[in-house]
Amino acid sequence: MRSRRLEVLVAAVDAGVLPLFYTPDADHALRITAALREGGARVIEFTDRGPGAWAAFTTLALEAARHDPEAILGAGSIRDAEAADRFIASGARFIVGPSFSADVARLCNRRRIPYIPGCATPTEIVTAEEWGVELVKLFPGDTLGPGFLRAIRGPLPDTQVVVTGGVQTTEASIGEWIGAGAACLGFGSALVTKAIADPNSGADPATLTPAVANLISLVAAARAAGAQRPA
Repeated sequence: MRSRRLEVLVAAVDAGVLPLFYTPDADHALRITAALREGGARVIEFTDRGPGAWAAFTTLALEAARHDPEAILGAGSIRDAEAADRFIASGARFIVGPSFSADVARLCNRRRIPYIPGCATPTEIVTAEEWGVELVKLFPGDTLGPGFLRAIRGPLPDTQVVVTGGVQTTEASIGEWIGAGAACLGFGSALVTKAIADPNSGADPATLTPAVANLISLVAAARAAGAQRPA
Protein backbone atom coordinates (compact mmCIF):
# COMPACT_ATOMS: atom_id res chain seq x y z
CA MET A 1 0.00 0.00 0.00
CA ARG A 2 1.38 3.45 -0.98
CA SER A 3 2.21 5.69 1.98
CA ARG A 4 0.46 9.05 2.32
CA ARG A 5 3.84 10.76 2.12
CA LEU A 6 4.63 9.09 -1.19
CA GLU A 7 1.14 9.86 -2.46
CA VAL A 8 1.81 13.60 -2.09
CA LEU A 9 5.13 13.46 -3.92
CA VAL A 10 3.81 11.31 -6.76
CA ALA A 11 0.74 13.52 -7.21
CA ALA A 12 2.86 16.68 -7.38
CA VAL A 13 5.27 15.25 -9.93
CA ASP A 14 2.55 13.56 -12.00
CA ALA A 15 0.71 16.85 -12.61
CA GLY A 16 3.91 18.84 -12.80
CA VAL A 17 2.08 21.97 -11.64
CA LEU A 18 1.99 23.26 -8.05
CA PRO A 19 -0.25 26.31 -7.60
CA LEU A 20 0.52 28.46 -4.57
CA PHE A 21 -1.28 31.44 -3.13
CA TYR A 22 -2.21 33.42 -0.04
CA THR A 23 -5.35 35.31 0.84
CA PRO A 24 -6.44 36.31 4.34
CA ASP A 25 -10.09 35.57 3.62
CA ALA A 26 -11.12 31.96 4.24
CA ASP A 27 -14.20 32.06 2.00
CA HIS A 28 -12.17 33.55 -0.84
CA ALA A 29 -9.49 30.91 -0.30
CA LEU A 30 -12.18 28.26 -0.72
CA ARG A 31 -13.29 29.78 -4.03
CA ILE A 32 -9.70 29.94 -5.31
CA THR A 33 -9.03 26.35 -4.28
CA ALA A 34 -12.26 25.13 -5.86
CA ALA A 35 -11.36 26.80 -9.16
CA LEU A 36 -7.86 25.29 -9.11
CA ARG A 37 -9.27 21.86 -8.33
CA GLU A 38 -11.78 22.10 -11.16
CA GLY A 39 -8.92 22.86 -13.53
CA GLY A 40 -7.12 19.67 -12.55
CA ALA A 41 -4.75 20.77 -9.79
CA ARG A 42 -4.64 18.23 -7.00
CA VAL A 43 -1.68 19.46 -4.94
CA ILE A 44 -2.05 23.08 -3.78
CA GLU A 45 0.19 25.18 -1.54
CA PHE A 46 -1.28 27.84 0.72
CA THR A 47 1.44 30.21 1.88
CA ASP A 48 1.87 31.55 5.41
CA ARG A 49 2.48 35.12 4.31
CA GLY A 50 0.19 37.26 6.38
CA PRO A 51 -2.36 37.63 9.14
CA GLY A 52 -5.12 35.10 8.98
CA ALA A 53 -3.11 32.52 7.04
CA TRP A 54 -3.42 29.79 9.64
CA ALA A 55 -7.15 30.38 10.20
CA ALA A 56 -7.83 30.42 6.45
CA PHE A 57 -5.81 27.25 5.92
CA THR A 58 -7.63 25.49 8.75
CA THR A 59 -10.94 26.23 7.02
CA LEU A 60 -9.55 24.99 3.70
CA ALA A 61 -8.30 21.75 5.22
CA LEU A 62 -11.56 21.07 7.05
CA GLU A 63 -13.63 21.64 3.91
CA ALA A 64 -11.32 19.43 1.86
CA ALA A 65 -11.55 16.63 4.41
CA ARG A 66 -15.35 16.81 4.30
CA HIS A 67 -16.04 17.41 0.63
CA ASP A 68 -12.89 16.84 -1.44
CA PRO A 69 -10.67 14.17 0.15
CA GLU A 70 -8.63 13.81 -3.06
CA ALA A 71 -7.30 17.35 -2.64
CA ILE A 72 -3.79 17.58 -1.19
CA LEU A 73 -3.24 20.86 0.63
CA GLY A 74 0.06 22.00 2.06
CA ALA A 75 1.54 25.01 3.80
CA GLY A 76 4.26 27.19 2.28
CA SER A 77 6.64 29.92 3.43
CA ILE A 78 7.28 27.90 6.59
CA ARG A 79 10.55 28.82 8.30
CA ASP A 80 10.44 27.08 11.68
CA ALA A 81 9.21 23.91 13.31
CA GLU A 82 6.61 25.71 15.41
CA ALA A 83 4.80 27.02 12.35
CA ALA A 84 5.15 23.66 10.59
CA ASP A 85 3.66 21.86 13.60
CA ARG A 86 0.72 24.27 13.72
CA PHE A 87 -0.15 23.79 10.06
CA ILE A 88 0.36 20.01 10.15
CA ALA A 89 -2.01 19.82 13.10
CA SER A 90 -4.56 21.71 10.99
CA GLY A 91 -4.31 19.25 8.12
CA ALA A 92 -1.28 20.22 5.99
CA ARG A 93 -0.18 17.22 3.91
CA PHE A 94 3.19 18.79 3.04
CA ILE A 95 5.40 21.67 4.15
CA VAL A 96 7.30 24.07 1.88
CA GLY A 97 9.94 26.51 3.05
CA PRO A 98 12.02 29.30 1.49
CA SER A 99 15.16 27.68 2.90
CA PHE A 100 16.24 24.46 4.59
CA SER A 101 15.66 23.96 8.31
CA ALA A 102 16.93 20.85 10.09
CA ASP A 103 14.28 21.33 12.79
CA VAL A 104 11.48 21.38 10.22
CA ALA A 105 12.98 18.35 8.44
CA ARG A 106 13.12 16.43 11.71
CA LEU A 107 9.50 17.28 12.53
CA CYS A 108 8.26 16.34 9.07
CA ASN A 109 10.15 13.06 9.15
CA ARG A 110 8.52 12.20 12.47
CA ARG A 111 5.08 13.07 11.11
CA ARG A 112 5.68 11.31 7.77
CA ILE A 113 5.03 14.60 5.98
CA PRO A 114 6.93 15.63 2.82
CA TYR A 115 9.19 18.63 3.35
CA ILE A 116 10.09 20.75 0.30
CA PRO A 117 12.73 23.30 1.31
CA GLY A 118 14.15 26.06 -0.83
CA CYS A 119 17.71 25.40 -1.99
CA ALA A 120 20.02 27.56 -4.10
CA THR A 121 23.32 25.64 -4.13
CA PRO A 122 24.42 22.02 -4.63
CA THR A 123 25.56 21.95 -0.98
CA GLU A 124 22.10 22.98 0.23
CA ILE A 125 20.47 20.38 -2.02
CA VAL A 126 22.72 17.55 -0.79
CA THR A 127 22.24 18.61 2.84
CA ALA A 128 18.46 18.57 2.41
CA GLU A 129 18.56 15.16 0.78
CA GLU A 130 20.71 13.79 3.60
CA TRP A 131 17.88 14.83 5.93
CA GLY A 132 15.39 12.80 3.91
CA VAL A 133 14.07 15.46 1.53
CA GLU A 134 12.83 13.84 -1.69
CA LEU A 135 11.70 16.94 -3.59
CA VAL A 136 13.71 20.16 -3.29
CA LYS A 137 12.54 23.62 -4.25
CA LEU A 138 14.87 25.53 -6.54
CA PHE A 139 14.47 29.06 -5.28
CA PRO A 140 14.63 31.75 -6.49
CA GLY A 141 14.17 30.30 -9.95
CA ASP A 142 14.32 33.63 -11.76
CA THR A 143 17.77 34.35 -10.31
CA LEU A 144 19.24 30.87 -10.74
CA GLY A 145 17.74 30.13 -14.16
CA PRO A 146 17.27 26.91 -16.15
CA GLY A 147 21.00 26.76 -16.84
CA PHE A 148 21.70 26.23 -13.15
CA LEU A 149 19.19 23.40 -12.96
CA ARG A 150 20.63 21.79 -16.08
CA ALA A 151 24.15 22.03 -14.61
CA ILE A 152 23.31 20.43 -11.23
CA ARG A 153 21.42 17.61 -12.91
CA GLY A 154 24.81 16.36 -14.12
CA PRO A 155 26.37 15.54 -10.74
CA LEU A 156 22.94 15.09 -9.07
CA PRO A 157 20.89 13.14 -11.66
CA ASP A 158 18.48 11.66 -9.13
CA THR A 159 17.56 14.95 -7.51
CA GLN A 160 13.90 15.85 -7.98
CA VAL A 161 13.30 19.57 -8.27
CA VAL A 162 10.26 21.84 -8.12
CA VAL A 163 11.02 25.34 -9.41
CA THR A 164 9.31 28.41 -8.00
CA GLY A 165 9.92 32.09 -8.53
CA GLY A 166 10.29 33.23 -12.11
CA VAL A 167 8.40 30.46 -13.89
CA GLN A 168 6.11 32.12 -16.41
CA THR A 169 2.82 30.73 -17.68
CA THR A 170 4.08 30.63 -21.27
CA GLU A 171 4.85 27.62 -23.44
CA ALA A 172 8.44 28.84 -23.85
CA SER A 173 9.12 29.23 -20.12
CA ILE A 174 7.53 25.91 -19.23
CA GLY A 175 9.36 24.13 -22.04
CA GLU A 176 12.68 25.61 -20.95
CA TRP A 177 12.32 24.55 -17.31
CA ILE A 178 10.97 21.07 -18.09
CA GLY A 179 13.73 20.64 -20.65
CA ALA A 180 16.29 21.59 -18.01
CA GLY A 181 15.07 18.77 -15.78
CA ALA A 182 12.38 20.22 -13.50
CA ALA A 183 10.05 17.59 -12.06
CA CYS A 184 7.39 20.13 -11.13
CA LEU A 185 6.75 23.86 -11.57
CA GLY A 186 5.36 26.13 -8.88
CA PHE A 187 3.10 28.99 -10.00
CA GLY A 188 2.34 31.81 -7.60
CA SER A 189 1.34 35.30 -8.70
CA ALA A 190 1.86 34.37 -12.36
CA LEU A 191 -1.22 32.18 -11.94
CA VAL A 192 -3.09 33.42 -8.86
CA THR A 193 -2.58 37.11 -9.49
CA LYS A 194 -2.73 39.75 -6.77
CA ALA A 195 -6.14 40.78 -8.08
CA ILE A 196 -7.51 37.24 -7.86
CA ALA A 197 -6.03 36.76 -4.38
CA ASP A 198 -7.61 40.00 -3.18
CA PRO A 199 -11.16 39.28 -1.99
CA ASN A 200 -12.13 42.92 -2.56
CA SER A 201 -10.84 43.33 -6.11
CA GLY A 202 -13.82 41.85 -7.90
CA ALA A 203 -11.58 39.53 -9.95
CA ASP A 204 -13.25 36.18 -10.55
CA PRO A 205 -11.34 33.12 -9.27
CA ALA A 206 -13.20 31.02 -11.88
CA THR A 207 -10.68 32.22 -14.46
CA LEU A 208 -8.16 29.98 -12.71
CA THR A 209 -9.91 26.83 -13.93
CA PRO A 210 -8.95 27.10 -17.61
CA ALA A 211 -5.63 28.72 -16.70
CA VAL A 212 -4.39 25.85 -14.54
CA ALA A 213 -5.75 23.27 -16.98
CA ASN A 214 -3.69 24.94 -19.69
CA LEU A 215 -0.55 24.84 -17.55
CA ILE A 216 -0.98 21.12 -16.88
CA SER A 217 -1.37 20.56 -20.62
CA LEU A 218 1.75 22.62 -21.40
CA VAL A 219 3.81 20.62 -18.90
CA ALA A 220 2.58 17.35 -20.42
CA ALA A 221 3.45 18.61 -23.91
CA ALA A 222 6.91 19.72 -22.80
CA ARG A 223 7.56 16.31 -21.25
CA ALA A 224 6.40 14.55 -24.41
CA ALA A 225 8.64 16.76 -26.56
CA GLY A 226 11.60 15.99 -24.32
CA ALA A 227 10.96 12.26 -24.49
CA GLN A 228 11.01 12.41 -28.29
CA ARG A 229 14.36 14.16 -28.53
CA PRO A 230 17.32 11.90 -29.35
CA ALA A 231 19.63 11.20 -26.42
